[in-house]
Amino acid sequence: MTRPPVRTGTPGAAGTTGAVHFSLLGPLTARRDGRDLPLGPRKQRLVLATLLARPNTPVPVDVLTDAVWPDDPPRTARKNLQVYISAARALLGPGGDGGTGRLVHGCGGYLLRISEGELDTLRFGSLARAGRAAAERGDLPGAARLLREALDLWEGPPLNDLRDSSGVADEADRLEARCLTVYEDWAEAEIELGRAAVAVDGLRDLVERHPLRERLRAAWMNSLHQSGRQAEALAVYDDYRQLMARELGLEPSPAMAALYRSMLGRGREVRRPAAPRETPSRVTLPAGTGAFTGRREELRDLLDVLGGGEERVVVVSGPGGVGKSALAVRAAQLLADPFPDGRVHVRVRGEDGTARGRAEILAELGRWCGVAEARASGASAEVPGSAGAPAVLAEAWQEWQARHRALVVLDDVPDEASVRGLLPRSGKCSVLVTARGQLPGLAPVHRIALPPLADGEALELLGKLIGAGRLRTDPAAALRIVRACGGLPLAVEVSGMRLAVLRHLPLAEYADRLDDPSAALDELVAGDVSVRHRIASGWRDLADGDRWVLGRLAGLTDDGCFTLDRATVALGCGERAAIRAVEALIDAGAVTSPAGEVTAHAALYEVPRLLCLFAREQEAAGEQGAAGEQGAAGGRTGAPAAPALSPG
Repeated sequence: MTRPPVRTGTPGAAGTTGAVHFSLLGPLTARRDGRDLPLGPRKQRLVLATLLARPNTPVPVDVLTDAVWPDDPPRTARKNLQVYISAARALLGPGGDGGTGRLVHGCGGYLLRISEGELDTLRFGSLARAGRAAAERGDLPGAARLLREALDLWEGPPLNDLRDSSGVADEADRLEARCLTVYEDWAEAEIELGRAAVAVDGLRDLVERHPLRERLRAAWMNSLHQSGRQAEALAVYDDYRQLMARELGLEPSPAMAALYRSMLGRGREVRRPAAPRETPSRVTLPAGTGAFTGRREELRDLLDVLGGGEERVVVVSGPGGVGKSALAVRAAQLLADPFPDGRVHVRVRGEDGTARGRAEILAELGRWCGVAEARASGASAEVPGSAGAPAVLAEAWQEWQARHRALVVLDDVPDEASVRGLLPRSGKCSVLVTARGQLPGLAPVHRIALPPLADGEALELLGKLIGAGRLRTDPAAALRIVRACGGLPLAVEVSGMRLAVLRHLPLAEYADRLDDPSAALDELVAGDVSVRHRIASGWRDLADGDRWVLGRLAGLTDDGCFTLDRATVALGCGERAAIRAVEALIDAGAVTSPAGEVTAHAALYEVPRLLCLFAREQEAAGEQGAAGEQGAAGGRTGAPAAPALSPG
């Protein structure tokens, strides 16, 4: 592959003297003090590349194994993997216990802790987000400068020396898609500023490598047109039309066709490749929180998938309080350009946690887009609330989505039935769904399972609320606090709000309170914000049988982790029934499972700490209630009846 014409400078300094700087945006390299470091044999480099492609995130052992031995791992694979991990630790140099503290092994796999100054992809993502935020504020010169700085880190096809490994190739393709999206953002900013000439040649080369990427081609047409090369711009469209017909049997999108027609008319300079709007852009997003922290990988994934137009429906799932809504709102705020017809946020539950009616949600969407109310009022004199009105509203909503390009955030969805009729059947609208459960009945969708915050992200969030100075007074106690919160953003925020008010309270004393299982949930209350209340809402969503199972599983271990064998014993059922019971809780978002493929016997499942504490409370309360009933009935004995689980 030829190198893309995007590098006009050199990356910034790698950080402190002696630090290793890694690069994935091109061949895999590592440099210390400007000198390239040897990275060892190919398999060792594959392990390092896989870890670096998922920085500050646990990488399951099976993912590393598949990257190195995709077909038939040898019997010594695990031992060889440990050798490669040791080599990576040595390369990282001093840090923690001789590098061990930076590359650690836990329940989720191997986690590599690395900072933005040490890895080009992290720096790239930071600059890209800053550039998009500047564009959102209307600062186009600043946006162009920041996006250009990000692109200066792109040295060629990512990990181009290791793409013969399918696992690494998937990561490399994802990185290249991010780079292309940022290049498109930068080119459109330059075109908007009247500086199209700086982007023409680069766009031509990238279109040659990605001929079906419409946004690239539209930017190339715009840059040629603004540079006075109208005939070439029109030829770009004609080539694209023929390619689409030949390869896919399709026509260019309406937005692309509209761009072509506007150029044929020799009108004023065409700038952004957006379709003409029938109505002004509408935005009804809640204000973002200034404490939003971390979630860099997940936010990048959302921006790439929704901004690239590759998926129309994305589901973000995770337990209550894990930050799904905050992430969705943050992504929607940054996605103004791809959705010129508006961005709307709709809560699918009411304030009491119960699901809102479908007709009520459709009526809200109709008021937002300005079409459904008129349609409903003229349909056989039906009124909202009657049997026919929801169908009329639903059809009007689908027609509006087919004609527009908007982003709809459906927040806190209880089940598939609540949203199935709201999802677009055609057109360019996208829907971002947040839900506690996995919503497995929705397909095809792009899925993001939101994990707890990593220690570093949780500490950053706590520091924003109580002040970095106070955090530094006792960093060990601060770490105990965020770990006692289970990395749950809501719990960390509540802890921060309490400590911000209780300025006299030492961090160590508050950490002791949270470490006490009998008191932790009582401590996680700040004003009218209660972690127990949020967990209780999710508990009520579970079926009676699932609640009983969760209570039994929560009592297995102190840390909430358990194996299938232990679950089988605790539930008193056969293996097959235990698997079904555990998987039902995974679908509901109450139990986490390892990433990647692994047999049920080898898996280590986990109930999040605070949910575990709540489930134990409910289990204890149920046993006390049952004991009271037995005493009142004349001394009957025996535990409460468990749901019938087949022995499998």
